Amino acid sequence: MFIIFAFSFTKPETPRDWRSFGAFSAFIVALFAEMYGFPLTIYLLSGWLGSSYPGVDFMSHDAGHLWHTLFGWKGNPHTDPLHLLSFVCIGGGFILLSSAWKVLYQAQRRHGLATTGPYAKVRHPQYDAFALIMFGFLLQWPTILTLLMFPVLVWMYVRLAHREEQEALAEFGDQYRRYMAATPAFVPRWKGAFK
Repeated sequence: MFIIFAFSFTKPETPRDWRSFGAFSAFIVALFAEMYGFPLTIYLLSGWLGSSYPGVDFMSHDAGHLWHTLFGWKGNPHTDPLHLLSFVCIGGGFILLSSAWKVLYQAQRRHGLATTGPYAKVRHPQYDAFALIMFGFLLQWPTILTLLMFPVLVWMYVRLAHREEQEALAEFGDQYRRYMAATPAFVPRWKGAFK
C-alpha cells in the first residue's frame, strides 16, 4: 500500500525516475518483509540480544521495535517517544510529497519551474519527503538492511537532484540560477521557513 501510495504521487516516467522509485520500493519491501515476515535482524542479533536482554520474547511483534528494547523502555512500544515521532515523520513526509507533487505537476503542465508551495522553501521537497518517510520507518522498526540502505538512498537522491538541476539549468538558464541562489537545495532556512 505504501508503494502504491508513493507511486500515485511520483508517477515515474524516465529510467532515472524508475531507478529512484525502485530504490525506495526496495527499502519499503526490506522493511516490511522483516516487520511482518522473517525477522532477519532479530535472528542475526539473537545471541547478543538474548544475553543482553534476558526475559524478552524476541519472537513477539513488540520485540521488533528494537529502539524500545535497547533503551529499556517499558509498556507498549507503539506509544514510546520514538514511535510517536516516527508517525510524525512518516505522515509529514507523505503530506510534503503530496503537496510537492501537486506543485510540480502543475509546473510541468505549463512547462515552467516549480517555485511555489514547498518549492519556495527548498528546491527538492520530493526527495526530502522520501528521506523523511524512510527515517520515520527507521525510528519505528530498525533493521540491519534498512539501516545500511538508508544512507545509500539519501546519497542516490542527492545525486539525482544534482542531475535534475543540470537539466533545469540547460532548460531554464538564468531563471533557474536565480531560483538556486534564492532557495536552498534540501534544508529550508530557519528564518521565515515556516511562514
